[in-house]
Amino acid sequence: MHAQQEKSAQSSAIEGNELHSQGLYVWHADNLLAATATLESHWLAPAQSEGEVSAQDAADMAVTSYRIATDTRTIKTGDIFLALSGDNFDGHDYINAAASKGAVAAIVERPVSSTIPQLVVNDTRLALGQLAAYRRRQHPGVKVIAITGSSGKTTCKEMLGSIFSRLAPTLITRGNLNNDLGAPMMLLELSDQHQFAVIELGANHIGEIAYTTEIVQPDVACILNIGTAHLGEFGSREGICQAKAEIYHTLSTEQFAIVPDNDDFTNELRRIAESHTAHVLGFGNTDVSASHLDVEPERSEFKLHIGTDIHDIKLPLAGEHNVNNALAAAACAHALGIDTDDIVVGLENARPAKGRLNSQLLGKHRLIDDTYNANPHSVRAAAKVLAAQNGTRIMVLGDIAELGSAAVAEHQALGRAIAATGIDMLLCVGDFARYSVEGASEVGGISAQAFEDKPSLLAYLQQYLQAHEARSCTILFKGSRAAKMETLIAALLEE
Repeated sequence: MHAQQEKSAQSSAIEGNELHSQGLYVWHADNLLAATATLESHWLAPAQSEGEVSAQDAADMAVTSYRIATDTRTIKTGDIFLALSGDNFDGHDYINAAASKGAVAAIVERPVSSTIPQLVVNDTRLALGQLAAYRRRQHPGVKVIAITGSSGKTTCKEMLGSIFSRLAPTLITRGNLNNDLGAPMMLLELSDQHQFAVIELGANHIGEIAYTTEIVQPDVACILNIGTAHLGEFGSREGICQAKAEIYHTLSTEQFAIVPDNDDFTNELRRIAESHTAHVLGFGNTDVSASHLDVEPERSEFKLHIGTDIHDIKLPLAGEHNVNNALAAAACAHALGIDTDDIVVGLENARPAKGRLNSQLLGKHRLIDDTYNANPHSVRAAAKVLAAQNGTRIMVLGDIAELGSAAVAEHQALGRAIAATGIDMLLCVGDFARYSVEGASEVGGISAQAFEDKPSLLAYLQQYLQAHEARSCTILFKGSRAAKMETLIAALLEE
């Protein structure tokens, strides 16, 4: 080994020991090779386009790291860069950029002339999943909760994070890292310090949750509801039910399935869950339930029933749908033996994620930001929250995406549902805006308008609020992520 390589290896070994002391998992050439063995993985030396090297030789090249990154913009010295490819990008084009930022190795599908060692695999996307699965296997003592559903995943995740984080170090899905790339990236952050993990699983096609669940290997698997999110991809709610139920497929007889009691597909979900485990808990009416609900504009109070235990809950989130999310979180925690008092404290200290019913004042008017994302189920829930508010109640609605051939009918049905809540005004923008207005007009009792674009809607709303300065209004903004309805809130606040 050359002197420079020996110095680098010694430095990496010291750093590796330090990382171990921090509880962080350290990747070496040998465990990278073991984790990706089924993908015909092999190492190539720096600036070498052919000719394999042994894992030991690769280790001599100081392939030691505690982090695997897929974005060169976030690369730090000592990282391993995994080159993913998509329709509009190819990570292999950025390997040398990663090396210049301090990456010590790259995981690739094809060799690239570079100064760092490369682990060549058949498929880097599958390699990401296998690396995450390997990391999960190295931490068998971590109790993992996986949650899915058409709506409420992020809020329930935050509630679970509030319960578990005060008890022990807990890994919690950040943002929307819940798909076949995001979920593995989150699991790669597991460390020896973690005792719990709360992993959110989303899906926009059949088989995606089956894939991520195999990687996550949850101890508790929870389905919140079966709605119409991604209806265009699944074709029917029955298809959505089958896709979500994939989360139960890895459960053993000693692990727990959490099932919603008040869903159209409750019986089907329970049947599937019971085919995998003897431990099935329901939330809503059976094992975990609520009574004496008092839903206020910005909070909810209720009695939480877990078996024979009854506790008063003051939930700092509005809406019956959030009470249901709280019941799901309580069921997941109860499944892992968490004391009911700890569940109560966690729920009462939960806070909404950004873009999830966050409110702020604009003079006498209240703006409610529920723009993080939307599907028909969550829009109906948001409309009910708005209906409980004070003053003139206005919903500003952008298009709901990924509804396929059902888009027109779903937007019409949404308009009817929104009008039926009794709110005062519905302002819609997008390709399907007129259909929501049509539906609202069928019910009547509401002022409903469609706008061609957001600037025209903004101009109307600004003028309306100025004309009614003396009267308080509550305006709730909702729409799919692509609609970026939060820009309207920003424009109002800037003014």
